[in-house]
Amino acid sequence: MQFLDIQDSLKFLKDKNLIPIVDKVLDEKRLSFEDGVTLFNTNDLLTLGSLANYVTEKKNGKYAYFVMNRQINPTNVCTLDCKFCAFADMDKNSPKAYEMDYEQIIEKAKYAIENGATEVHIVGGLHPDWDFERYLNIVAILRKNFPDLHIKAFTAVEIDYLSQLSNLSYEEVLIKLKEVGLNSLPGGGAEIFSPRVRRIIAPTKIGWKKYLEIHKIAHRLGLHSTTTMLYGHVETKEERVDHMLKVREAQDETGGFTCFIPLAYQPENNDLEITEHTSGIDDLKTIAVSRLILDNVPHIKAYWVMIGEKVAQVALNFGADDMDGTVMEEKIAHFAGAKSPTQQQKDRLIRLIKEAGKIPVERDTLYKHIKVYE
Repeated sequence: MQFLDIQDSLKFLKDKNLIPIVDKVLDEKRLSFEDGVTLFNTNDLLTLGSLANYVTEKKNGKYAYFVMNRQINPTNVCTLDCKFCAFADMDKNSPKAYEMDYEQIIEKAKYAIENGATEVHIVGGLHPDWDFERYLNIVAILRKNFPDLHIKAFTAVEIDYLSQLSNLSYEEVLIKLKEVGLNSLPGGGAEIFSPRVRRIIAPTKIGWKKYLEIHKIAHRLGLHSTTTMLYGHVETKEERVDHMLKVREAQDETGGFTCFIPLAYQPENNDLEITEHTSGIDDLKTIAVSRLILDNVPHIKAYWVMIGEKVAQVALNFGADDMDGTVMEEKIAHFAGAKSPTQQQKDRLIRLIKEAGKIPVERDTLYKHIKVYE
């Protein structure tokens, strides 16, 4: 779908309910809650994808991004009991529980850099025995050993936990982390902002107001972040749209989100009574609607770890312009049954992007071009 000339694609429009939305998009007018619900309910998938691809190519041309990165999860021991999570373990003596020492974390970062990584993505459990200094030291030691490495670490949920541990405000916690080397925040922990859903899937986790408050504080301190949405469990389409609109409102205020990442729910090894993975159609719709609703967020990610590389490849023509990266050692989704590899090779990412009709761009964390593969 090479549709910068959107008029050609709209000749095949089947759902007349989309006509007012198409007009809004072409006139660069902001979509409403009702528009978002209409987009989720349409069966005119090609028009939806064409429209989202049109918006993507207006923003970023035919570029599709990837990053050389590694995920590091220092521990899966966690004080929270989120029903959807297969990664965390509340019992630190469980056979599944683990915690890394500083040397192990350094070794993983060293391996990543030796293999071309420019970023480490650090998220993990809320360990009941780790103090604030332990978390500060993780960042400080990485910065000391790897001065040029971009450290993206600790979700808003972890920042809230560190605030409790240290008796410091969110701003004070973030300032201290920034002082020892933190560069940006990951977007995990958003799940779905709906209080109804959070009472079911994560009743002890911070709510959407605190989540966005922490990110907005980080943005004002000069720290960019990503943001996410976990979909495909007990939420409604309306709750998905509401989530996106709350992100859009926060982005209007600070402009600090670099990317929105829809995360497909993984159904295995947890306490929710859901047995099926999301469908490819739902994945593509969610990415396309994200692109159309979130007019102020620069990038939409097709996270191959969650949706698989084939759907992620198609998603590059449904509003996504980023496939994440090499990752190297993903644990959280794979504990929950993700069928994708735990690591992706650079040359394969380049091939997947080219096959989708896009131009691969190796980027850094903040989307500065490192190399364009014309």
